[in-house]
Amino acid sequence: MENKRKHLEFIQGVITRMAGNLFFLRGWAISLIAGVLALSTKDINSGYILIAYFLVFIFWILDGYFLSQERLFRDLYNDVRKLNEDEVDFSMDIRKYKEYCRNSWIRCMFSLTLFWFYVPILVSIIIFNNLI
Repeated sequence: MENKRKHLEFIQGVITRMAGNLFFLRGWAISLIAGVLALSTKDINSGYILIAYFLVFIFWILDGYFLSQERLFRDLYNDVRKLNEDEVDFSMDIRKYKEYCRNSWIRCMFSLTLFWFYVPILVSIIIFNNLI
């Protein structure tokens, strides 16, 4: 069982890094967008609002990518968990899980988790833009 446990630890390490990336991306998204909006009120320049929209979409795309990667490795973890000890080969190949629709990058972008994080930010920018 030692090989299986070690392989699962490797995969869990990748999943943990992906989840950490998601967390840090959201923090950076909020910080940068708030900074850009603060600059837009100081200079009253509509170009800053466009930068804020651009940042939202860039971070949303990156978040979708990392969530997709996390889901791929979760599927790998689930399969390795079911293997017998003699079948463990320490493979980190996730290609076969890309065919699952739920793991696609676009599908992950519009998952409930990301949708309910980024849509309110977009709505806030729209409201902010109309108040200036």
